[in-house]
Amino acid sequence: MSAIDVHRAHTLDKDHARDAAESLARDLSSQFDLDYQWQGDHLNFKRSGVKGQLNITDNDLHVHLELGMLLRPFKSKIENEIHSQLDQILKT
Repeated sequence: MSAIDVHRAHTLDKDHARDAAESLARDLSSQFDLDYQWQGDHLNFKRSGVKGQLNITDNDLHVHLELGMLLRPFKSKIENEIHSQLDQILKT
């Protein structure tokens, strides 16, 4: 498996950080056909060929995805989209 691992510092309170994570999840879900669900402050992503999590701490959003062989060619596109979305939702 090929992994995408993105950490992004934030200064949001917990509720706003969770809203930002939810916004990212909705966008990734619509663009890449991912299913997701919350477990506390952890958001789990899943679809055929990819699985991962988004974890929220008081000052960090951490996205970790593992891509299967068929999605490896799209790693750069997916990673760039994660960075782009995080840039948008964490603007202050």
